Amino acid sequence: MTKLYFIAIYPPQSIIDEVKVFKTDLAVNYNNSKALKNEAHITLLPPFSREIELENDILIAFQKIDTHIPPFEITLDGFGGFPNKNPVLYIQPEINEPLKDLYNRVKQQFKFGKYSFNPHMTIGYRDLTFENYVKAMENYQSQEYKTKFLVDEILLLRHEGKWMPIAEKKLTGHSITP
Repeated sequence: MTKLYFIAIYPPQSIIDEVKVFKTDLAVNYNNSKALKNEAHITLLPPFSREIELENDILIAFQKIDTHIPPFEITLDGFGGFPNKNPVLYIQPEINEPLKDLYNRVKQQFKFGKYSFNPHMTIGYRDLTFENYVKAMENYQSQEYKTKFLVDEILLLRHEGKWMPIAEKKLTGHSITP
């Protein structure tokens, strides 16, 4: 049996709740309910499918990710979008070298597939029409939303009707104080 897996950073519940307000607005005002099914997160490795019999290999590879880096802050600042055929509306994280470093460490253990890294926290996608995307962007690009959170772990999730964490890995480095 094939299952879907992915690796992500999850913010604290307070930010998940704040982001859900935006997702609910998109569902109510822009006919976009799909994003409500997933909690707010930043994807480090997009969903991939594997036979459940290979799950132990996935868990081993996940545990081999080098997370010996200090926990770091991510600042979420404003909204953006991917205006492609299947548009995406998201909250934009500020450019962050530790986040890029963490992504590269994940990629070292999960080398299959070609994918680019455009960190974002999705609030609208899948059933968001291009017309509604344009309307939502007009509204959201002028809104302010800024918050930050500490990244101190990554999660490996498996899809079981909804995404369920099956493993976590703490960031274990220490900050160097002068």
